[in-house]
Amino acid sequence: MRQRVLALFAAMVSAIALAVFLPASTASAATCAAGWNASTVYTGGNTASYNGHNWSAKWWTQGETPGTTDVWADQGSCDGSTPGGGSGACDYPAWVAGRAYVTGNIVKYTDGKFYIAEHDNPGYDPVISTWYWEPYTCGGTPPTDPPPAGGFVVSESQFNQMFPSRNSFYTYSGLTAALSAYPGFANSGSDTVKRQEAAAFLANVSHETGGLVHIVEQNTANYPHYCDPNQPYGCPAGQAAYYGRGPIQLSWNFNYKAAGDALGINLLADPWRVERESAVAWKTGLWYWNTQTGPGTMTPHNAMVNGRGFGETIRSINGSLECNGGNPGQVQSRINNYQRFVQILGTTPGSNLSC
Repeated sequence: MRQRVLALFAAMVSAIALAVFLPASTASAATCAAGWNASTVYTGGNTASYNGHNWSAKWWTQGETPGTTDVWADQGSCDGSTPGGGSGACDYPAWVAGRAYVTGNIVKYTDGKFYIAEHDNPGYDPVISTWYWEPYTCGGTPPTDPPPAGGFVVSESQFNQMFPSRNSFYTYSGLTAALSAYPGFANSGSDTVKRQEAAAFLANVSHETGGLVHIVEQNTANYPHYCDPNQPYGCPAGQAAYYGRGPIQLSWNFNYKAAGDALGINLLADPWRVERESAVAWKTGLWYWNTQTGPGTMTPHNAMVNGRGFGETIRSINGSLECNGGNPGQVQSRINNYQRFVQILGTTPGSNLSC
């Protein structure tokens, strides 16, 4: 009897030892992305493996080792096999409502598409909370569809990816129709510069309109303030007619006058055209971008084509209120948009991102 008990005890110890010391199966481990390289530029959403883990870049980075800086989000352990030349496998976990996520987490939603967390959140729906989630191109590879006929560096599918919740007023055809007014826009310099300028314009536009959702300024109490009666032409459309409209939220009677004169449209008498006609709205945004310095020292167009960087475009649009520490949260919001858009367009953001 004693020998039988000892034999049973020995069998139990052996089983426990196997359970403790046998290596865990790697069948459920994620496939490792391409290995991290200190000389490689990574943009938001790109993945790389390092020390047996996959890591996702939250924003532009180069030479910052995963695990030593907040720019990298740990995506969990991986099994050591690396896809040939890829920047990440499309095996991200399914999104779960109510599960906490941190910035940089990537999930597969019920629509079959991938989303990356832009901010920590307790499990908000990716297609509803666009502040917390942004569309993610699986593997960090930008769309490969070519630009449409006419040469604009942003294709319609890329435009839709940038603005998944946009108002139907802001049409892609309206934007491309407006390009003829300023043919140098996103059409100057190298292919990289062209894509950077398009991304910079659309990033600022996204910030101004809540992702191309708002056509007009939301604070109606401000409407009567935008009439400068000291102008010789006055405010023929009415005291409260020159509120913010369109992608850059054109406001003030003198801006409607100047934009209208430049575009050959009488916007001083009929400012409502900016909220009625998509192409006119886009033209006013391009007018400001290509011709106005605002509180800055150069036009946003010149800032991008002359290497002054995205930060200088912020200064030209709203620098008096946001730059030099005025509102760093607003500046970072614009930068986040820009970093996401250059990734979609398959390029890098360049330097001097902030102001």
